[in-house]
Amino acid sequence: MPRPRVHDLDRLLDVTEQLVASSGLGNVTVRALAAAAGVPNGTIYHAFGSLNALLARAWLRAATAFLDLQTALVDEAATPVEAVVAAAGAPAVFAARRPAGARMLLTTKADRLFGPELPEELADALHALDKRLVTLLVRLARMLWDRGDGLAVEVVTTCVVDLPTALFRRDLTDPLVRDRLAAAVRAVLTVPPRKKDRP
Repeated sequence: MPRPRVHDLDRLLDVTEQLVASSGLGNVTVRALAAAAGVPNGTIYHAFGSLNALLARAWLRAATAFLDLQTALVDEAATPVEAVVAAAGAPAVFAARRPAGARMLLTTKADRLFGPELPEELADALHALDKRLVTLLVRLARMLWDRGDGLAVEVVTTCVVDLPTALFRRDLTDPLVRDRLAAAVRAVLTVPPRKKDRP
């Protein structure tokens, strides 16, 4: 069987994203994906090797697009505080542009997809993505307080990861939720990180 064209692979990833968002990770099957994409079941195995590899690749594609957007929003911010507010609000912006991808990222944890049986290239891609996120968090901490230690990064993580996860769990598109998130982030940032312990 000849290898599918690149746009066919993109179509499979698009359909995967939509099915995970609408049905949940546990309800996605090769048969459902193949039927929705209009391809034979064998195409999925031939192109990706396994259903788990396809799911992991779809998650990575969406997560990479999200981090690209989040970084761009930080770059465009006028002040360090507004950069953190923008990073925290990135899920809502992403949801407006790519609703299925945002829902998939919000409802599916990476550790459910990435196990020892997946190709090494996918594990490496996930590791690289994690490093990019940590780099962004450290960058924001340095912008705010001129320090990138764990205590400073912990405060930024509260703003950029913990608060959005909690507040956006119900509705990513509600403007009132976005306003509350921005207010919460600004409030957290009024309390600087603890001082580093001296050796």
